[in-house]
Amino acid sequence: MSMCSRLRWSVTAGLLTASLASTTAQADAGWTDYGRVQELVPTSKHYFEVRIDAPGNRSGCDTPNGYYQNYVANGSQQMFAVLQDALKADLAVRVYVTGVCNINGYAEISAVGVVP
Repeated sequence: MSMCSRLRWSVTAGLLTASLASTTAQADAGWTDYGRVQELVPTSKHYFEVRIDAPGNRSGCDTPNGYYQNYVANGSQQMFAVLQDALKADLAVRVYVTGVCNINGYAEISAVGVVP
């Protein structure tokens, strides 16, 4: 195998490995429609999950109406508290999806809006 062929093979293998190892995918960003919180799941992982019955998840991620946020992200504790209050009071919420999907197909959120 020539040096050029080995280099091409090495680069191709590296790119394939990097793409398979990636845990996120890109999608569209923006606000969802309003809906009710169906489930709020604190996890032992580095993020919480939430399911909202909003019909307009513009993210395009694989899990419809599934969202997540990392515990260490700015504002994540406030977002969790708002979602928890909305779940208890049966209030409508919308979330801003960032355009990032995690490996489970959930859309990352960066803001929560709530209305009575």
